[in-house]
Amino acid sequence: MVGCSERRAPEHPAFRAALITPGSITDAAWNSGAYAGVRALHDSLGAQVSNVEARTPAEQEDALRTYAAQGYDLIFAHGYEFQDAAERVSRQFPGPVIVVTSGERAAGRVVPLVFRLEDASYLAGMVAGGLTRSGKIGFVGGVELPPVKRAYEGWLNGARAVRPGVDSRVTYLNNWDDPAAGREAALALMRVGVDMFHHNADAAALGIFQAVKENPGTWVFGANADQSRLAPRQVIGSAVIDLVHAFLLVGREVKEGRFVSRVESFGLASDVVKYVPNPASAAAVPPTLAARVAEAERGIRAGTLQAVP
Repeated sequence: MVGCSERRAPEHPAFRAALITPGSITDAAWNSGAYAGVRALHDSLGAQVSNVEARTPAEQEDALRTYAAQGYDLIFAHGYEFQDAAERVSRQFPGPVIVVTSGERAAGRVVPLVFRLEDASYLAGMVAGGLTRSGKIGFVGGVELPPVKRAYEGWLNGARAVRPGVDSRVTYLNNWDDPAAGREAALALMRVGVDMFHHNADAAALGIFQAVKENPGTWVFGANADQSRLAPRQVIGSAVIDLVHAFLLVGREVKEGRFVSRVESFGLASDVVKYVPNPASAAAVPPTLAARVAEAERGIRAGTLQAVP
């Protein structure tokens, strides 16, 4: 039997990072990208990592408080909706750096990573505006949060840049997790003539891809990740956030003691946000349209074109 004098406190590695997601890490988009990011901290930086799914505001705040109380160095609160809870927890536990992805402000050790996904959605919208046969495009969102609305606005502005009179429809599901609701929303939009779809709906978007696969002549653009594999013949491109790159950027700074509180914003110029065409659908995009999209991308990167003014 080990005596009290021989007991040792549990040893923690020098760097521990946690991830809290508002939905499933199997969504093939926003949450799965974050999980890949925190796994990269383990693989590249030797961090001990942990993750938990927390869907309600109460669960999200409890998870933040638990990780902070356990002394984690870095906590990724994955979504705009975590901002207020992160600030409350940080006031109680000021040690950890809490990163709110798609957050809106820096407050002490709480910092946002702002992803200007609208830059990439603008390019997707240009392609959709150039290819739609019906003149009707559709966007399905999970919850009407500011970053989701900006992604929609970028999509709409891009489509109007190519086809000024385009008819745009938008539907919000008020959840991120119900593929059946995503499928029904897409089918309802198809019934009024929509033939081009974009989304920001996480796991619920899996139903949109299913609806498109069931209806030849319709197309869909991925969001947050390259989603071409979900409907290889009907995905034209994806508005992508390279969460691995962004997580490693912050993780290295925290581990090496170089972290400085700030608002970190990523657009096309950062290569964290990008529009990724699906090579399997490249033939569907006329060269003249592809050239216009490339010109717009150069303008956004240079700051001479704003996806959402």
